[in-house]
Formats: sequence, structure tokens, C-alpha cells
Amino acid sequence: MASETTLVLVKPDGVRRALCGEIVSRFERRGYELRGVRLLKVSRALSREHYAEHVERPFFGELVTFITSGPVLALAVRGENAILGVRSMIGATHPADSAPGTIRGDFATLLSENIVHGSDSKASAKRELSLFFPDGLL
Repeated sequence: MASETTLVLVKPDGVRRALCGEIVSRFERRGYELRGVRLLKVSRALSREHYAEHVERPFFGELVTFITSGPVLALAVRGENAILGVRSMIGATHPADSAPGTIRGDFATLLSENIVHGSDSKASAKRELSLFFPDGLL
């Protein structure tokens, strides 16, 4: 397996509930390395780029409204097989389908506010990392 870097966003609900430290700790305890960290307010333009693949879906407006509703913690997480490993730690998109021990299984209750985002492929990770870390990573 090769080392790879993926994007994780602690969404506004996770930041508001003071879960950033817990989430970062989980990745670090698993052995992943933080290559970049940014706390930012996502603009509407950035949110539309980030969620571009969902633009035709009926929930697109809700995604944009939610991700721009408060600060987001963007993490560039690096390690062996990080994309798949991080997504398994995050849990299923719908909190009701997320196993206990996953981030969403332990903390999320609503599909519309499911605490975190994680890139789902190498192509998505590359595109998303360039959006949230436009100056590059260490």
C-alpha cells in the first residue's frame, strides 16, 4: 500500500459541538499524520466547487447552506491507505447506518448534520485538497 493524503472536513456542527479535538485525536491515535490544518469560514463559491458533483441533486442548496453556516476545520490527513481508512473511521453517510465507534456513529444524529466529510477517492482527494489547501501541503 502507498501512503496517500486525503481531506477531512469537520463540518459546522462538529466545530460548534467542540468535537475537533476528539476527531483529530482519533486520526492521530490511528497513526495518521496531519499534513495541513485550517480553520475557515467556507464561502458560497468554495462550497459550490466542493459540492459540484451534487449540483443537480435536490439537496444541493441545503449542502451549501449548511457548510457555509459556521466555521469548518479542514484537515489534510496522510498515511497508508488513508482514503479508505479515514472513511471507515468516519462511518456511513447516514448516522443511523454508522456503527458505534465511528465518528458519525458516536456523534451524529442527523443526515443533514453528520459531523464530518472525507474524500471518497484519490481523484476527489486531489481535487478537494487543492480547494481547501490552495497553497499546497508540507
